[in-house]
Amino acid sequence: MGKIVSAFATVHAPQLFDRPPSEDPKQLDADIAAMRQIGKELEESKPDAVVVIASDHLETFFLSSVPTFAILSGEYSHAEYAGRKYELKIHEALTEDLLEKLMKAGFDLGYSQDAVLGHAFAAVYEWVIEKRPIPVVPIFVNAYLPPLPTARRCADLGKAIAKIIEGRPEKVAIVASGGMSHYPGTWKYPKPAYDFDYWAISQIEKGHLDELIKLTNEQLDEVGNTELLSWMILFGAIGNIKGELVTYQPTWHHGHAVLRFLPLHGTGPSKEGMGAPPDYKFQGGYEFYKHPSPAAYKLNKVLYDSRFKRDLRLRLIHDLPSVAKEYGMTPEEAKVLESLQDDDIEKFRNGQVHPLVEAGAHPLGMWMAVIGMHSELRRLRAEKQSLEKAGIRK
Repeated sequence: MGKIVSAFATVHAPQLFDRPPSEDPKQLDADIAAMRQIGKELEESKPDAVVVIASDHLETFFLSSVPTFAILSGEYSHAEYAGRKYELKIHEALTEDLLEKLMKAGFDLGYSQDAVLGHAFAAVYEWVIEKRPIPVVPIFVNAYLPPLPTARRCADLGKAIAKIIEGRPEKVAIVASGGMSHYPGTWKYPKPAYDFDYWAISQIEKGHLDELIKLTNEQLDEVGNTELLSWMILFGAIGNIKGELVTYQPTWHHGHAVLRFLPLHGTGPSKEGMGAPPDYKFQGGYEFYKHPSPAAYKLNKVLYDSRFKRDLRLRLIHDLPSVAKEYGMTPEEAKVLESLQDDDIEKFRNGQVHPLVEAGAHPLGMWMAVIGMHSELRRLRAEKQSLEKAGIRK
């Protein structure tokens, strides 16, 4: 009889890979240490497979197709981010059984045998699973391109996954990658809802997971926590059990959290959860993340492509008119693309609406393109300085 032998929830912030100068390295190091800790605990549970549940940052699924849920099948799971590539063996028997039986249970899942996953999965592969030869089952949930599944629907999916695991012989670990509060690409980026995070952590530590499962998507969007939908699948799979906080790092733009659910170590409430109010008062919801208007397709397309093509990033820096012509952009769209090169992070700290978002770019897609461009600009400056030190003018 199959069994869920370990279960964890973790952060996956891109800054863990890129480590830009705007971040506090001690906070990033604390995240990575916590992820490696749960990786050791996962290994000690001796699972036959690891179900990795994560959202997408408009990397794998965006302009061509956006499934609500998807299972990645095939021989290997591929993920890429920040120049790092991963190829992990997939537990094909469990994956195929989940796909078949979840469809019969009423969940319309997409699937792919060759999708390349982004940093939400890569972070788990890098710092939780690391080099351990444990096969994976990657499961995707849409968290940024409405219409989104509800938290309740995600929990129901988790329950169905657990039921299928019970009928199989494997011991299974589950790692949910997501959360906590952040608003990438929006005016509220420097103002995470830390108070909501503390309230949510307190509910988790009490085992009141249903208090989170009953939240609406509007409420999750208001507090910058639509990525908790991946955690909701985990909650459904494990039921109302207490969780334990491994670390919470309140960065200037993001609440980073790592939690364990199975096996528990018997730790008491965290300082984050202890000070939280018994209830959280929502203000009525926002709509930070919508699927982009078709009218802004060309703008979103060039931003998307720039994340994966260095030659395109270099052309955006040195020959933007040719890029605008290639993508059939209007002069106004081409002009706003110039803001992609502005790497003054203080503008994001001040909560300004980015010109690309005003022009129709999806906030998260814009922000991921900005991260890539900022990294490229730092690389070019470093190359220039190296050449100048060597007495070479370029």
